[in-house]
Amino acid sequence: MTASFDQAHDPADAPDAEVVNLCAELIRFDSSNFGDSTGPGERAVAEHVAGLLDEVGIHSDLYESEPGRTSLIAHWGGDIGDPLLIHGHLDVVPAVSSDWQVAPFSGEIKDGMVWGRGAVDMKDFDAMLLSVVRARVRRGDLPSRPIVLCFTADEEAGGGLGAGHLVEHCREHFEGVTEAIGEVGGFSTTVKGRRLYLIEAAEKGMAWLRLHSKGSAGHGSMVHPDNAVTRLCAAVARIGAHEWPVRLTPTMQVLLAAVGELAEVTATPENAESLIAEFGPAARMLGAAIRNTANPSMLDAGYKVNVVPGVAEARIDGRMLPGYEDEFFETLFQLAGPDIEITSDVQLGALENSFTGDLAQAMTSALLEQDQDALVAPYLMSGGTDAKHFDTLGIRSFGFTPLRLPEDLDFTALFHGVDERVPMESLRFGARVLDGFLDQIG
Repeated sequence: MTASFDQAHDPADAPDAEVVNLCAELIRFDSSNFGDSTGPGERAVAEHVAGLLDEVGIHSDLYESEPGRTSLIAHWGGDIGDPLLIHGHLDVVPAVSSDWQVAPFSGEIKDGMVWGRGAVDMKDFDAMLLSVVRARVRRGDLPSRPIVLCFTADEEAGGGLGAGHLVEHCREHFEGVTEAIGEVGGFSTTVKGRRLYLIEAAEKGMAWLRLHSKGSAGHGSMVHPDNAVTRLCAAVARIGAHEWPVRLTPTMQVLLAAVGELAEVTATPENAESLIAEFGPAARMLGAAIRNTANPSMLDAGYKVNVVPGVAEARIDGRMLPGYEDEFFETLFQLAGPDIEITSDVQLGALENSFTGDLAQAMTSALLEQDQDALVAPYLMSGGTDAKHFDTLGIRSFGFTPLRLPEDLDFTALFHGVDERVPMESLRFGARVLDGFLDQIG
């Protein structure tokens, strides 16, 4: 382990004693996921996590879906009640060093923040969890409820080589598990001067699609009415320009009702967008939680300027609200038109859980213990997480990565963004909340 930056801040058995150091250490492992198994993989960082758990007497099992694509599972805690799954992923999206102020895998600490790829997605939570678990073992304070600790590979490419592999091949580890926490939720935003913590209770479905167009190949100097590129670009333009209607799922109805109360208006589909705007920079993400989306993201056609290709292809990142999947696909096929073939690379369903019960109460109470004047509400996340795979086992999952954030930090822009970073005090806050949460659940 690296020299401790944070030990002077808290006693060694405090839940937040190691969290800053651990986050920086994890970032220094380049676990970039390019989506095609060409990256470094997660083996090195998984072994590091296993070593951190082994130091406090917790045995881990490592599982590889492919060489280097490594996930970790450990069992901890007592034997009272159903096991709780706590999961985080070890892979990160790639980073271009020249775009950053600091080297993206340096784990540099400056300006009160830990910088680097994975600082918010999601080695911050991995560090919180490890800091809390190690501290509780040191002080002999194990939760009475059994805990399944799971650190996965491949989440950034849909999770097939990580959580999906574990669910298919290692499901004995999840026997009896009915509930889980993971990413992305529990972070604060500010609305009408009031701090509001958003816990993910729902997330959109995901469809990574390919659009294929065929035409007549030929010389670029001639007339080509049957042009695959032209046909494809017209379809892509229609899809990209489409204004999807506002649809309020139960989770977003709860969130917007809370915002409406602060704004002294009744939340409706008609004023949903104006209420979302109250979230400031976070509206970028939350605005996608009230409608389906389909964003063209890649184009591929041709091999020489004077040759009209016979085929052209585009990629679409489609995200569907719970309950509106059929509407999404019906609309997409209409927009694409009859001459465009659509195939799917990855397709995962949407999720929505009622924000009720003991687990929801435990998350809420743990946050309010550390920030008494705040509000807590559920939200629907525009992206996807490993919860989709665990859902196939009947596991009810929530996003709970607690962070108290500065009001002027554009937090949602840091996900997959340049200069990704997390405040040190937010990490410490999250570790204390997570520690209190474990007290709440037993």
